[in-house]
This record gives sequence, structure tokens and C-alpha cells, in this order.
Amino acid sequence: MAVVGAGQFGRNHCRVVSQSERAELAAVVDLDPARADEAAAAHGSVALADVRELAGRAQAAIVAVPTSAHAEVGAALLEAGLDVLVEKPIAPDLAGADRLVEAAKRGGRILQVGHLERFNPAVTALEERCRLPLFFEIHRMSVFSPRSLDVDVVLDLMIHDIDIVRSLVGAEPEEIRAAGISILSSKVDIANVRLQFPSGCVANLTASRVSTDRVRKLRMFQPQQYLSLDYGRQDLAVFSVDAGRQIGFEQAPVVKEEPLKRQFDAFLDSMVSRQPAKTCGAAARQTLQVALAILDKIRKHSQIVSRSLVAGWKP
Repeated sequence: MAVVGAGQFGRNHCRVVSQSERAELAAVVDLDPARADEAAAAHGSVALADVRELAGRAQAAIVAVPTSAHAEVGAALLEAGLDVLVEKPIAPDLAGADRLVEAAKRGGRILQVGHLERFNPAVTALEERCRLPLFFEIHRMSVFSPRSLDVDVVLDLMIHDIDIVRSLVGAEPEEIRAAGISILSSKVDIANVRLQFPSGCVANLTASRVSTDRVRKLRMFQPQQYLSLDYGRQDLAVFSVDAGRQIGFEQAPVVKEEPLKRQFDAFLDSMVSRQPAKTCGAAARQTLQVALAILDKIRKHSQIVSRSLVAGWKP
């Protein structure tokens, strides 16, 4: 297994690969030789500067480069015959996503996308209890970091929750309303979104990367039940109403485990079985499509606000 990209995410992947009894860290690739050397040395591996050197050295690769390079790097690896786990979002645009999906299909390769929260044990417990979701309230807040400023907060943070809601509802949204603003970067840093689905289910999502606190919470309502999930604590609280309108409480049993390790094990399972990954390229492409539609709605809302400011704002 090779890791391409030795930044923060890449170093975490190197650790998980090197700790696995099912895989060997064959190489670490990065355009910065010093960074590649440091990551490789930490795990007794080999440092490389070009993905083309991986042919014959590895069976698979984890791609943790900037989003803008996902399609180019991922497609090159797939075409060289490697299975690929690429960080989320799958690509910055649908053309890039299609390039990856098609390259995997042509070569019969496994393409998994790093929608990490799908491997959170608390999310797994929620999936098992989800029957007919009617309403979601989701908040994902982070303290500002210069990491991932090449994409908007929708593609950086909110995309996790878009992916989970799509999976739980089992459908695509039929209506999207969204607003967002830039605070500390040239991209959207705060976004609020309302998704409505054909079933009538509504999801309200808020994401911010300029918060004073780190918050990762999902609340879901379904008939006679309210479920509250904390991603960070990996716990799921379940409130149920019985026929006598009595409220019962249960703390769902959740065996805590590192999502990154569970994601990697799932990737290895797909490599062995040759079955599509849980977060396969096609599903990730659909999640990206919704995220890009949200950004389009944010742009249109910003244009309306700009016209209002010009017309009516006085210093």
C-alpha cells in the first residue's frame, strides 16, 4: 500500500497502514522530498517524488493530495492497475469525478472515497435504527485552520453530512435552499442549507470553519423516535414514544473505534472480495453533485444580497 500526499491527512493514513497486520506501507509519495522522507522514515518505508514510480511497487494507493489534484493523480494510479482510496471530496467537479469512476470501471479497479464519517461506529448504530427519517438537524463546526482552504466549507466539512443524509434517506433532494458567506478565506466559510426530499423529509445542515468550538452533532426524527448522535464522542442517544405516550430513553450500544482504521479495513475487504466499496466512486459522485448544487444556490443568494447592499446600505 502506498500513500500519496504526506500532509496532515497523509501522515494519518501512513500510521494506520503501518499499524495494520493486513498491509505493508510500500512507499510514501510527495512532491516535497523532505516531507516524503520524514513520513517514510517514521514508518520504515520508501520515499518517492512521482506516482509513476509506484508501478510494480504497490497493489493500491491512498490519495491524500489537495482536492484539485484528485482526478489527475487518482486516474493515473487506476490506469496503472492500482486500487485507489481517494480522500473526500472525490474531485472538485463532476468532470473529475467522472474521470475517476470511468478509469476504475475500465480497469476493473476498486475506487473508494474517504467519506470517513460513514465508518464512525455511532453512524453505523444510527444506520441500523433508521426506518423512516422525517427531519434532520445537523451542525458541524470547526476552529479555523489553514488546511483545505482550496475548497469551500461545503466540500470540506458539510459534504460528510450530505453523504450521510443521502444514504439514510435513500434518495436525492428535490429542493435545495442555501446561504453562505466568506469570513477568513476567499471561499465560503459558513453555510446553512435546507434539503427537501421526495418523501417529505427535510434536512437542515450548518457548517462553519470559523467557530470558537468544535461541534459535530446530528439529530434525526422519525415516527415515535428522536435520535441524537455525537460524531466526536461516538455516542447515540435514542428517545422513543410508546403507545401510551410515555417517553423512553436508551443509550445505544456503540463500540468505539477509530473511523480511519475502519475505513482502511473496508478498503482492504473490497480489494480482497472485488466488491464495490461502501463509499464507492459512483455514490461519492452523487454526493458531490448535491454539494455543487448547494454552492450554486449560495452563489445566487450572494448575488441577491449584493444587490440589496448596493441599493439600500448606508455607512
